[in-house]
Amino acid sequence: MRRYPVHLYTLVANTLAVVLAAALSLTVSTQQAQAATVTVQAESYAAQSGVTLEATSDTGGGQNASYLADGDWLRFDNVDLGAAGRLTVSARIASAAGSGTVELRTAGLTGPLLAVIPVSPTGGWQNWATRTTQVTTHPTGSQTVFAVLRGATPGDFANINWFSFVGEGDTAAAGWVPIDQAKWNAQLAQFRAMTPAAVPAGIVRVPEFNATCEYSHSKPDDPIVFPGLPGASHMHSFFGNKSTNAFSTTDSLLGNAPTTCTPANDLSAYWIPTLYENDKAVEPGEMIVYYGSRLPDPSVTVPFPQGFRMIAGSALTQSPTPAGSPGQFWCAGIGGEIGRSADGNWPRCAPTAQLTHQLVFPDCWDGKNLDSPDHKSHVAFAYDGKCSGAYPVAIPNLSFVTSYPTSGTTAGFKLASGMASSIHGDFFNAWDNAALGHRVKDCINQKAKCNSAGTF
Repeated sequence: MRRYPVHLYTLVANTLAVVLAAALSLTVSTQQAQAATVTVQAESYAAQSGVTLEATSDTGGGQNASYLADGDWLRFDNVDLGAAGRLTVSARIASAAGSGTVELRTAGLTGPLLAVIPVSPTGGWQNWATRTTQVTTHPTGSQTVFAVLRGATPGDFANINWFSFVGEGDTAAAGWVPIDQAKWNAQLAQFRAMTPAAVPAGIVRVPEFNATCEYSHSKPDDPIVFPGLPGASHMHSFFGNKSTNAFSTTDSLLGNAPTTCTPANDLSAYWIPTLYENDKAVEPGEMIVYYGSRLPDPSVTVPFPQGFRMIAGSALTQSPTPAGSPGQFWCAGIGGEIGRSADGNWPRCAPTAQLTHQLVFPDCWDGKNLDSPDHKSHVAFAYDGKCSGAYPVAIPNLSFVTSYPTSGTTAGFKLASGMASSIHGDFFNAWDNAALGHRVKDCINQKAKCNSAGTF
């Protein structure tokens, strides 16, 4: 079974509404004349392979292209990419399994690459999320655009409701935080000039170091999603920088040295939704933040730029997590899991084991933005062992490993964000550049396991 998408709506900075052919409709935008927003409904394709359509429960209704797999494609004619300048490309995606990318190409199936949009599970075939990337150089005016699916695993992995193309100057592009290129170049130059430490014989050849961070405090704040809005979020448990709150910025984190992390020169902020057992908060003793690499060649990895931020997981995902579900909570320690909660969504651990979770972040970056509107579209998971296309820069593969001082009961737990599947984590980088650079150079680039002190 499969699905399809397509319908074209073009919003142009103008006060005219022009109706084109049956597949296109243009509406007026009040933005600058060069700033065009074009929304292409998936079901409006001119040609396709491997696509079927179904009714969608997404906002606005209509149809979506469904159960798309590796090699499936859709062709859209007369897509107006506007004038030269930055173009923000988005796709409305739902996925219950698997991951991959959507390649957008012009002129043909193997034509010039316009953009690459990552696909990862959203919690269901009708749980919709918008994935976004930016393009700085692109063809202008009316183009034929092909959407080509590339799956990381066999089988269906994506539904698509629509694509949008937002020209430079449109307010829909708000939320991107471009990197200060001069500062980044200086940080990279410092990193490139570092001489790697000699790796002693007998060291485990795993590209990894870590920061061990004790629990700091809890607040209903989120300086990434709700900056400057205290109390706007569900409750979060914070680790690392003790000053983290709704008003935190790169400068405020770097200017407030107290941290619960070892090493002390990691002033970053890390946070996750608070866990509750019988309506009482259960705070972890510590979180181990691993910095590693899944790439066959970890030597290409560079440090995070200061001020970089990203989110893994989604508070909007509210799906059951029976035994065997990907990314679920588990039991660490002697005896392991001895059963499940009454609703089946949480493990019950032996008295000698603890509830544990590992959250893994993307490891490829667009090299242009410290953040994006959804706090995910500037990063992607490596594909086929490489960082390429719209995400060419390899960054450390971050993961949060959190253990809670509880074994659980049949009553289970709940997160401040809801079900177990809503687990998510936020990272706001405020490492000392030299300290982070040496760890990436010594441990990750040289494929050598290091400790929290950054030594072998």
